[in-house]
This record gives sequence, C-alpha cells and structure tokens, in this order.
Amino acid sequence: MPMPLRQSLRVGGYVLRQRLRRRRRFPLLVELEPLFACNLKCAGCGKIQHPADVLRRRMPVGQAVAAVEECGAPMVSIAGGEPLMHPQIAEMVRALVARRKYVFLCTNALLIPRKIDQFTPSPYFAWAVHIDGLRERHDASVCKEGVFDEAVAAVRECRRRGFRVTTNTTFFAGDSPRTVIEVLDYLNDELRVDQMMISPGYAYEKAPDQDCFLGVRQTRELFRAAFAGGNRGRWRLNHSPLYLDFLEGRIDFPCTAWAIPSYSVFGWQRPCYLMADGYAETYRELADDTDWSAYGRGRDPRCANCMAHCGYEPTAVFATVGSLRESLRALRSP
Repeated sequence: MPMPLRQSLRVGGYVLRQRLRRRRRFPLLVELEPLFACNLKCAGCGKIQHPADVLRRRMPVGQAVAAVEECGAPMVSIAGGEPLMHPQIAEMVRALVARRKYVFLCTNALLIPRKIDQFTPSPYFAWAVHIDGLRERHDASVCKEGVFDEAVAAVRECRRRGFRVTTNTTFFAGDSPRTVIEVLDYLNDELRVDQMMISPGYAYEKAPDQDCFLGVRQTRELFRAAFAGGNRGRWRLNHSPLYLDFLEGRIDFPCTAWAIPSYSVFGWQRPCYLMADGYAETYRELADDTDWSAYGRGRDPRCANCMAHCGYEPTAVFATVGSLRESLRALRSP
C-alpha cells in the first residue's frame, strides 16, 4: 500500500502538471526541520551535534509555512530534532493542513501524551513514529531504556483517538532479515499502524556510532531476504513498488534529492537532508544553482552507500508516474 488513493492521485496529478509546464526540478515533499534539539541522543543520528546556541533556535510558524508555500510541494515531513519540543508545533501543523498539505509529524513519541490534545485527526495529518526494532533493539538504538514501550503506548492512544499513524524504521548493520521481519510483523499485524516506512541508515559523519551503517550490498541482501515469502506484499509499506525493487537491488536509480529538499533554521540545505554543503535562500535557488552532477553514488564518496528514501524514492515515483504499467502496479499493490 504505497499511500492512500486520494493522496496518490493528488501527487500523481501534481507531477504531471509540473512536467506539462516543462519544469525539470520540483519538490514532491519538504523535509521541514523547525529545530534541531531532541530529547534523545541516538547513536546513529547526525542531527543533534550542533552547538548549544543552534539547538536553542526555533523556526517561526510563518517562516515554515512561507517556505512550504514558496516551493509548492504537496507533502511535508516535519522532522528535527524532536518537533514536539517546538512550542508552536501544533499551530504549524494546523496552518499547513489548512493549506491542504499532507503533513507527517516525525516523532520519537515520548511527548505525544503531553501534546496530543493540541492536534485534531485529519486526512491531511499523520503521526510518523520512529520505531527501529522491537523493545531491546529499539531501546539500544535510541540509547535509553523504556522508549519502545512509551512509543507503543502513544501509538495505541493516537489510533484510539482516530489519528492516522505511520511508522519510520531505520535499519543498521546489526540487523538481519529476522529482525526486519519481526519488527514489521509487529507493526503491521499487532500494532496495526496505517503504514510503515523503512530505510537503511545513512552514514552521518558526526554520528557517535560509525560502525552501525549498511553498505549497498548489505542493504540489498538484507531486504531481498526480508521481503521473501510474500512479506513484501503483506506489509502495509508506505513506498512505491519501484523503491522496494531498488532496495532489493532489482533496479537501480540515480539520486533526485532535489525532489525531497530539506528546509531548516539555516535555510534550504545543499544538497539534501543528509548532507550539508551550504544553504540557499529559496527552493528555486537550491534547485537551479546546485551542481547536482557532483552528487550521487560514483560521484561523491559520501553518497557511496546511500540508498535513503530522500534521494531515491522520488526517482521511483517519477518512473511510476511516467509508466502506465508501473502506475497500475502501484495502485494494485496491497
């Protein structure tokens, strides 16, 4: 199940309109980072290593909404840091939903019990809870005991109140097909979240644990084995079939990071959410003035093992929309 039908048709129509206007580069989704501060210190994270004065900064709601409006993307993923630490996060979500943007609020869920009353269920809003494995594995990943149980309780409460709930699971070198299957079976069959997103971890240069990241060959072997036996078709994965093919190594794609740009308190980040080679003031400046030929596997060594969704999911979406066969396949996907 790539995404709800209404959302899928909205995004497909948006892509077709951009192509009819002969726009070469345009955003599908904005990774909005209104702060970098977080209430956890995960071993594989490279987003919380900023100086204290940067970690204290909070993006004004008006600035966040203006950036999303300027670029025109139909979807927004609000990340960080931990976005629920932002004092105006509910106001930010309401403003984006009012503009009919599909909003995913990425969170470790620890603050959901204190903040949930500020939010209202909507087809344009979903919680995106980070769950990187079952209890022992998840708590080890976030370097704090008890987080898994709190996240699960928060997911159940969100579902009880009628919210759409998705999850985001990152896999690392210590994972095996068995650990992938276990956590996705749990999320799909027992916790029954609406959809699940998966990704191999990106090797952040500043991450405390530099031995936890997967290489391309390891990633392909991991997902090929985990998807076997009908699992891929049974799980409610929030990805296009072609991106899942990519994870398995059945197809290869170039990176199109300009389609999932990152906007933070510093501006539009070059070239992507995962690397910081400077910032642009507008999305158009980012898209038109960045030397995209310098990035991607085989071009920049930092990209050598990257198979993250922010670079390759949009390429899969473009290939899907450009093919009647793949479009029908995506609509048929369970």
